Amino acid sequence: MKLSVALFFAGLFGALAAVFILLSFGTDYWLLASEWCQKGNDVSEHVKRGGVLLNAPEDEGNNSTYYHEGLFWRCSFKGQVDEDSMLKFWFTNQPHSKQCIHAYLFPFPVSEQTHNATTYDSAIIFRGFWSVFVLLGVAAVILAGFVIICAAPFASHCLYKTGGALFLIAGFFLLAATVMYVIWLELMDVVDMYAAYQVAHLCPSFQLNLCYGLSFIFAPVGVLFCLLAGLLFLLIGRSVKNYQ
Repeated sequence: MKLSVALFFAGLFGALAAVFILLSFGTDYWLLASEWCQKGNDVSEHVKRGGVLLNAPEDEGNNSTYYHEGLFWRCSFKGQVDEDSMLKFWFTNQPHSKQCIHAYLFPFPVSEQTHNATTYDSAIIFRGFWSVFVLLGVAAVILAGFVIICAAPFASHCLYKTGGALFLIAGFFLLAATVMYVIWLELMDVVDMYAAYQVAHLCPSFQLNLCYGLSFIFAPVGVLFCLLAGLLFLLIGRSVKNYQ
């Protein structure tokens, strides 16, 4: 009876882990960012990614650029600056005219125009490791699910232990990816370099706001469920071995 209860909770935690990790992996909202530039009272200047300055009187209302980024894509769109700017990232509030580029190896806000060659190359390497950790974590949790399905009901303690180990591996890879993302934004100086470049070369009143999105929040939740499921499946495998 106790073993069945443990198996139920382990399966529940494993399913929740897979759901949250796949949501984090498949949605491009790890980072939300907005930037704008305004000089004087009546002149609005829109700063595009890559340091290209565009003066467009007809777009004075659209004087801010919004970004959201994930593993696959970085998308941007224009909008007005207001107090509830984060609501603009909601699916129904985004314009159909937003532009998206591949973001596999090009983390925000690094570009060849705003950073030197050493920083640019280091960013690509850093992003490459982050992408690999995310992919390995997703692959491990999917494989763990298949292994656990093959192990039911109490058919093989080895399969339960293997599935548990894979859940733990997935959790550690995704935990590493989450920590790397925080280090990238909070501890490394790439964001400060980007803002300083815009202020020095394009707009003295340039402002940049960053915050973590839902995809980022899903990742540590998935990690927690991964670790819980992995530990429970390892205990179940040990118990099944003892009964056999």
